[in-house]
Amino acid sequence: MEPEFSVIIPSYRRPAELVRCLRALALQNFPRDQFEVIVADDGGGGLESVRDFAVQSFSQCVFVTQPRSGPGSARNLGASHAKGRYLAFTDDDCEPSPDWISTLAVTLRAHSDALVGGHTVNALSGNRYSAASQQLIDFLYDAFTDSGRFFTSNNFAMSRSLFASLGGFDVTFRLPAGEDRDFCSRWAANGRLIYSPAALVYHSHFLTLSGYWRQHFRYGQGAHQLLKRMGESGRPPIRVQSPGFYFRLFASPFKSAAGSPAQRLAMAILLGLSQTANVCGFAQEAINQWRRRLARSA
Repeated sequence: MEPEFSVIIPSYRRPAELVRCLRALALQNFPRDQFEVIVADDGGGGLESVRDFAVQSFSQCVFVTQPRSGPGSARNLGASHAKGRYLAFTDDDCEPSPDWISTLAVTLRAHSDALVGGHTVNALSGNRYSAASQQLIDFLYDAFTDSGRFFTSNNFAMSRSLFASLGGFDVTFRLPAGEDRDFCSRWAANGRLIYSPAALVYHSHFLTLSGYWRQHFRYGQGAHQLLKRMGESGRPPIRVQSPGFYFRLFASPFKSAAGSPAQRLAMAILLGLSQTANVCGFAQEAINQWRRRLARSA
């Protein structure tokens, strides 16, 4: 009997994190014979010990590999080997809660045409940079409740047949930035997105100050690439946000009861830094594309 769900995990050189992810999936409150796990190794290798653990933990588990091509391509590779009616995506540095699959299943069984996104929680509460990144995502989820809504690809699920009809992820997004927003934008043009906050995933993405800058710089690069794709496909372009949007973003830490005033101020500063990095990445990608056009025309 084919499984109802295929859980797809792209992975690149994080075997210890991948084991924690698989352990969380082994604790799912969902029939073990009704979901399979597919690990898509994006050219990192070194997963032999993880493979042994996974085979012992799951009745249905597949490891596939490709040359280093980026997370979008790895997710597509995993999906191409899936047998489930539904695909659920998470990342190797994530730990889904025990009710994750069952919560997604409830929504998808009622709305099989929907892209269902869950809620992601920062599991590294002591890391201010990881906390700031998640604060930004939470703010965007609340801000874009209708037009422009998107879900991060470490916590969403959909029909396998509809995923295939959409063509999967755009593999020209080589960096982990922009491909999930592009996917959600293309899905929204033909279907609906449903937020299911009870589908929890705990994210352990350790960041330093330089790593935080690079992450949001890449997001800016991805935003420029996304703008280009949307223009080429005739989709509505990314909307420039009003000053009020950014005021609400920077004020959001002060509306929380968590943390001291100094910690809330530090969070607001980091959110500002994320937007600075984003603008710099956007500008750099614009320059890169201009240079490529000049080189082609020379």
